[in-house]
Amino acid sequence: MRTRPLAVAQAVAAVVVAARLARGRDRLPPLSAPAPPDDDRLPPLAGRAISVVVPARNEEGRIGACLRAAVADPAVGEVVVVDDGSTDGTADLAASLGAKVVTGAPLPAGWVGKQWALRQGVAAARGDVVITLDADTRPDPGLFGAVAAALDGRDLVSMGPRFSCDGGLEQALHASMLATLVYRFGPVGPARPPAPHRVVANGQCMAFRRDRMVAADGFARVRDRMTDDVALARHLAGEGWTVAFLDAGTLLEVDMHDSTAELWREWGRSLPLRDVAGPGWQAADLAVVWLTAALPVLRLAIGRPSRLDLALLAVRWLLAGALRGSYSRPGAGLWLSPLLDPAAALRLTQATLRPVRTWRGRSYPPAVRSAASSGRPGRSAGR
Repeated sequence: MRTRPLAVAQAVAAVVVAARLARGRDRLPPLSAPAPPDDDRLPPLAGRAISVVVPARNEEGRIGACLRAAVADPAVGEVVVVDDGSTDGTADLAASLGAKVVTGAPLPAGWVGKQWALRQGVAAARGDVVITLDADTRPDPGLFGAVAAALDGRDLVSMGPRFSCDGGLEQALHASMLATLVYRFGPVGPARPPAPHRVVANGQCMAFRRDRMVAADGFARVRDRMTDDVALARHLAGEGWTVAFLDAGTLLEVDMHDSTAELWREWGRSLPLRDVAGPGWQAADLAVVWLTAALPVLRLAIGRPSRLDLALLAVRWLLAGALRGSYSRPGAGLWLSPLLDPAAALRLTQATLRPVRTWRGRSYPPAVRSAASSGRPGRSAGR
């Protein structure tokens, strides 16, 4: 019988995905809140050594829950909000909630706004440990102590949260897009760190020791990246930093987008990691998603699935079940998400071929290719 190239390619991709999913057997346990000290007179874990830094640009409608939780946590010494040119009431709200507000300096040429704001926030922070948060995060009690403890033996950690979605369609599309990350990089919390050029991070919540980040000037090294979190983690991992991506779903919630359309537009824009991965890896990752996630659904729709397609569909629905803990309110959308895998693959392809470099009303020129963006260790042009 003649072997078809597409069948061979799909089989190879299936083996790759199976190997990546198998890493979930050795995942590190999710973060949990540290136990209170035995002596009530002792300060909580990390004492007053934690600074929380929140970059914010026109976040008045979303930042309140984040700041209230951070300010109220006894493990946090200060909350620094960097107001990055907001035209709403972000700065006033942050100040009224007890945060230290830093008025951001004008954005220099060659910088993306978030990295510029974070660099200023780290410079203004006084704590030994800095935890950065996005304005749309909702920390639970104990998060900051747990994140600080996770730095023991590590240099940079980022957290995978649980997600809040508005409605079944948004959850279905979100879970489909999230599955593309798992198929490309494996589950969150791998016990064995991947090679630097395959490291993944989540900039919604990151932590590091302030002095070391200042010495490395890490945000300057990835100043022009739209996917700044992964770029930073890969660059520093390439220089010998111990980097970890941990599961904090029990302690951190994120409401990323206000609608399905915004989810399609904004998260779909950054998911391909276009400016931190070389063309070869981008093509390989796209092939894996199309062959193992999208193609089985398309063949099922026309009534011609192969045995391998059916096996891959079964694996995908098992993954949907495994992702229940990634959502605050898992519902029907989670179980329907495999049916949207062709749409997620299409969005990944679109964003890979036609990258968008606009955010929060700003447009940025193309990033300069460097060792950090191609996955090779070494110094980037941004240092």
